[in-house]
Amino acid sequence: MDDLGKRLDTATAHLDPPLAVVDLDAFDANAEDLLRRAGGVPIRVASKSVRCRDLVARALSRPGFAGVLAFSLREAIWLVRTGTTHDVVVAYPTSDRAALAELAADDELRAAIAIMVDDEAQVAMAAKAVSDTGNTLAEQPLRLCLDIDSSLRIGPLHLGVRRSPLRTPDDAARLTRSASRQPGLRVVGVMFYEAQVAGLPDRNAGVRLVKRRSLADLATRRAAVVDAVAGASEHPLELVNGGGSGSLEATAADRAVTELTAGSGLYCPTLFDGYRAFVPRPAAWFALSVTRRPAPDIATCFGGGYIASGPTGKTRQPLPVAPAGLKLLGAEGAGEVQTPVRGKAAASLQVGDRVWFRHAKAGELCERFDALQLVQGTRVVGTAPTYRGEGQTFG
Repeated sequence: MDDLGKRLDTATAHLDPPLAVVDLDAFDANAEDLLRRAGGVPIRVASKSVRCRDLVARALSRPGFAGVLAFSLREAIWLVRTGTTHDVVVAYPTSDRAALAELAADDELRAAIAIMVDDEAQVAMAAKAVSDTGNTLAEQPLRLCLDIDSSLRIGPLHLGVRRSPLRTPDDAARLTRSASRQPGLRVVGVMFYEAQVAGLPDRNAGVRLVKRRSLADLATRRAAVVDAVAGASEHPLELVNGGGSGSLEATAADRAVTELTAGSGLYCPTLFDGYRAFVPRPAAWFALSVTRRPAPDIATCFGGGYIASGPTGKTRQPLPVAPAGLKLLGAEGAGEVQTPVRGKAAASLQVGDRVWFRHAKAGELCERFDALQLVQGTRVVGTAPTYRGEGQTFG
């Protein structure tokens, strides 16, 4: 078996698969590389891509990382209540009335959390939550952040993800003025997530062209939106968030941006292979146990159907990496209760041996495991519960 497989097998020999590991040396090296690429601009940790409080805290303990970009309001409240952080921006709008009520009723939470809005209906829900407390004149307002569409438009083409309906300076200013008229609400920031830049490997000239055009568009539009929001608000903005693990250098170069976001770059899943701006150092793997030998060149593992979200296809499947040279079967892929692998190395695998995989995405792996085994060299040096292991599921 190759060095990776031998090292991970040695470290986890006392454990039975399925199991997931994070290499702390690789995790720390990735964190340092993210900071290098950020060029001094603070990085907010994207919790959806980590989903382990211990590892979120490990990143935040490093100077240069500041605050969390959460994916759920309930998650943000939990992170504050547990003392993980007191600076959270919720990246996606919420319609969770109970969570909004909890946020609105607690001055500590209001000070720590900013929620995302891009629609009058979301603002109205936040305003009702504040109104229902009967304390619309509280010193600490409920803080809002505007999500701005950062996709590239070329004629009828929409290149990027479908997120916010807010795109122009006028759009953003209009919603800012509307929110500012509501007692107890304050717009404190704007977010731009250029998914077509941050989330796509530079595999071909077409992708690279889209990235260049997108960055050129945002270089002018982002500053104009920020100015419009600042002009429509009675208070200075606290944050202008942008980027992702795949675009830190480019986004950091925009003077309108005050902070970046990164999370996947700490684990470096397979979807982060192929970027030219950086060399990923994989830090997370999972192991499955061989339970069958249906043919001389096939070994079948238990479980493994950990398919990543997004457009279905091979890029969303887990990738067998150790022993080297294995591949999934095209007719079966990674299955709910069994995953066959084929290749020269399969001939030497016996029942009870392990096959190591990388997930296509980062934090989604943690939805499959209660704990991450923390490895350094050939030793497990600790165990960290995932969100799931702490009994938390946020969608």
